[in-house]
Amino acid sequence: MKIFNTLTRQLEELVPADGKTLRIYACGPTVYSFIHIGNARMLCVFDVLRRYLEWRGYDVKYVQNFTDIDDKIIRRANEENVTYDVISERYIAEYWKDADGLGNRRATIHPRATENIDEMIDIISTLIDKGYAYATEEGDVYFRTKKDGGYGKLSHLPMDDLLAGARIDVSDTKEDAVDFALWKSAKPGEPYWESPWGKGRPGWHIECSAMCRRYLGETIDLHCGGQDLIFPHHENEIAQSECCNGAPFARYWMHNGHVNVDNKKMSKSLGNFFNVRDVSEKHGYEPIRFFLISSSYRSPVNYTADSIAQAEAALERLYNCKSALEFARDNAAETGAVSAELQEKLAGFRQKFIEVMDDDLNTADGISVLFELVKEANLRVAAGVTKAEAEGLLAELMELAGVLGLLYSRQEQSLDAEVEALIAARAAARKEKNWAEADRIRDKLKEMNIVLEDTPQGVKWHKA
Repeated sequence: MKIFNTLTRQLEELVPADGKTLRIYACGPTVYSFIHIGNARMLCVFDVLRRYLEWRGYDVKYVQNFTDIDDKIIRRANEENVTYDVISERYIAEYWKDADGLGNRRATIHPRATENIDEMIDIISTLIDKGYAYATEEGDVYFRTKKDGGYGKLSHLPMDDLLAGARIDVSDTKEDAVDFALWKSAKPGEPYWESPWGKGRPGWHIECSAMCRRYLGETIDLHCGGQDLIFPHHENEIAQSECCNGAPFARYWMHNGHVNVDNKKMSKSLGNFFNVRDVSEKHGYEPIRFFLISSSYRSPVNYTADSIAQAEAALERLYNCKSALEFARDNAAETGAVSAELQEKLAGFRQKFIEVMDDDLNTADGISVLFELVKEANLRVAAGVTKAEAEGLLAELMELAGVLGLLYSRQEQSLDAEVEALIAARAAARKEKNWAEADRIRDKLKEMNIVLEDTPQGVKWHKA
């Protein structure tokens, strides 16, 4: 598999350093509110990456953190007159509802920032000892940004350009305005931890360096996140990790593009900000996932009413095919094994799926392959498939859809005894060529929102 490495700006073959296990870190949410569809894109894209790598036979150790201490969390806690952990626990629980609803598999480890304070203090102490960081009299600790000669290698911009565009945290105690915080001294009323520099809490960037090192090692295989994290967050992670450890931080970097709304950047100030929860209540979770993975992960994706409607319609086609194949499997005649001709076609779909997914996680073309398989399946069902053919087509559809994390949310429909009796009575009427009675029963079922469809394998039904 080749992926676009943000660090080198080239397509590179993704190979585990140890030849066996890919160690992947993905930046998780800051838990002060519900996740929005921009957060969800990162979650879904890299969930597909993990699924695909495991499907191809790799071992994957996947770490995704929770930032459970932060200015925004503290601000919300103060507004509600509760402790910071009340807020973080609440929104971690809400995160699980949305992440599970979107079909994302849980990471190997979901560490929290507050569980790794000692590791952060150890890294900061090493940076101070090496001269890359300094403590102020007030108890803050800053990283000497200009001392790191490699700073900017992920952003691919000169230091002056980066710093000119940075939001500078102005402080009279810093040696240089561009230095960034590793440790923040405690303000009155804020939560704090004991440290060699006094009571305080970690800066934002240091937590990911600490969790990467603790759970994956000094050099990890792949670091993932949204494009908005490239600078300053990921740039600062590289700087502090490599200056501390004296080793490369991450061999590969992958970044997904933004989610725009009606061709405008999503923003609360513009009133076009959508939480996953709100969208799911109207459309369900799976259409959101389908929409978010239906384009190249590196490109911006545009959320509109039409785009989510198209995702719903596309999913309906997939589910209709699944239902038709299940019906054929359960009702078609037994005529032996899958033909060599169909086996060859199924192998062709699988090989094409691998080729496009190996090309920088091309989920858009992966979905196209899925619909090519659906077209083939629908044609064969209409012509009259055997039980073995239906089973083979269904297995391939569900396996490839599963790699993309699709076709997971609908349960099999069931009928009550009265409806089942009416369907059986209609079948008997048709057998006796009593067409008027058969039509009467069909119309009665329609009034009950049960739609019948006569197929080569027998009568198929679905709820209207």
